[in-house]
Amino acid sequence: MSQHSNYVAPSDADIAAAADRLATAAETATPCAPIRELIGADDLVAAYAVQQSFNDRRIQAGARVVGRKIGLTSKAVQEQLGVGQPDLGVLFDDMEFAAGEDIPMSRLIQPKIEGEVGFVLGADLVDGPLDAAQVRGAIEYAVAALEICDSRIQNWDIRFGDTVADNASSGVYVLGTERRTLDEVEPVDVTMSMTVNGKEVSSGNGAACLGDPIEAVVWLAQTARELGQPLRAGQVILSGALGPMAPVSAGDTVTVTVSGLGAVTTRFTEGENA
Repeated sequence: MSQHSNYVAPSDADIAAAADRLATAAETATPCAPIRELIGADDLVAAYAVQQSFNDRRIQAGARVVGRKIGLTSKAVQEQLGVGQPDLGVLFDDMEFAAGEDIPMSRLIQPKIEGEVGFVLGADLVDGPLDAAQVRGAIEYAVAALEICDSRIQNWDIRFGDTVADNASSGVYVLGTERRTLDEVEPVDVTMSMTVNGKEVSSGNGAACLGDPIEAVVWLAQTARELGQPLRAGQVILSGALGPMAPVSAGDTVTVTVSGLGAVTTRFTEGENA
């Protein structure tokens, strides 16, 4: 974290104001000014404190945590934001849409889509070294996943602190229906293609995600434990993009195909959330 010697950490009031700003943006579906104005662009501790406060409001309103997402897993995106590490966000029960289900644009502000490998855990990742062997053993199955990222911050004008505070720019997600164990598919070896209305807009492979999606989950497991919220059996893990993000609009049909894991499709509609 590049802090200057005269750096002053944000106050509790700054943290609360930042969480308020994000919550208002989310509730009104109106993007807000960047959070870094309040907490700085690269203060990791402050950014996660804002995320916690922002997410606590969702939990108090009845939302349930069902998993985590890993963001900033590609070197290109890290360089773009001037950071050398990924980030994490929380997945809530109302973020998942079933494969083939329409996603109403009213749920989103300025969505962008990514193709990923999703995992579901069969065991807690609380004790032990949380290394690759332990993480692999804890994964019940892998699926193709379509993550719809979103930003509460105007025009996606984000730095590291902004996206972390904003629950890692999370929106909604769709999991494929073909479940494969790690004996059946090796995440680092997969290739991904994403189409919008039949035209390929993004492609990549497993190695694009921190070198290996399993290594991304190792990072997540260790970081989540450090933050006092370790990963638990049954949780969904979105391990990070395998190719560039692409914008999406009402009327678009998006398909992500991941070798060995099949395809997952969704459509975006003008309609309200049913």
